[in-house]
Amino acid sequence: MSLKAVHLFFVACFTSLSFGCAALKARDYFSPQGTVGDLLFALGAMASGVAILVYGKYFLKKLKHISYL
Repeated sequence: MSLKAVHLFFVACFTSLSFGCAALKARDYFSPQGTVGDLLFALGAMASGVAILVYGKYFLKKLKHISYL
């Protein structure tokens, strides 16, 4: 397995983890016990998820000539 494939696997994992955390904290914010900290955490996780997606696109574009194997 190439470094490119492993890298893309981790980018996918971190993206799903980031958006998952954002969804959980947004749900906590809209609960009766929600705080501003929950909202800030959700927004930060959403921003990091978008940043990871942008990085993944940049990485694929940069290494398009290298195979996945």
